[in-house]
Amino acid sequence: MKSKLKFIIPVLLLAVGGALKMTVLAAPPAKVKPPNVKGEVYVIPTPFLLNIEGGKFAKISVGLIFEEGHGAVPHAAVAAPEVRAAEAAAPKPPDGYGLLTQEALVRSIVTDVVTGVSAEMLTSAEGREKLGKRIVKRLHKETDTHVEEVFFIDVVVQ
Repeated sequence: MKSKLKFIIPVLLLAVGGALKMTVLAAPPAKVKPPNVKGEVYVIPTPFLLNIEGGKFAKISVGLIFEEGHGAVPHAAVAAPEVRAAEAAAPKPPDGYGLLTQEALVRSIVTDVVTGVSAEMLTSAEGREKLGKRIVKRLHKETDTHVEEVFFIDVVVQ
């Protein structure tokens, strides 16, 4: 009986292990959904107050999507201690400006592109998309930012 158990137990263990491998490990891997936003999002901290067509004005908030890895702002929580110390010692940007190094240029381009447009352009999704593409084109031409997309967070026309 002992000699039979010496052969039966290893054979049973191999059979159970093989069955588990076939059912659990051979199952197709779960599909990973790609991210909806490819890149890093940065929101310009101060909204824009601009004159538009017809003597009206618009107040808009603008966000930028940067290429992955070309972020506008180093992440202090994951930065090395020497980087955090350098950031703390760096001069603070003026009120209304964030940590984007060329933010003044970005604000200037957004202002140039949006000033004078019609209220209809700002209040329609298609119009905002066209404005965003114009802004991106100018940013690529006139700055060193790696902006992939410009989007409008808040739009108020009066």
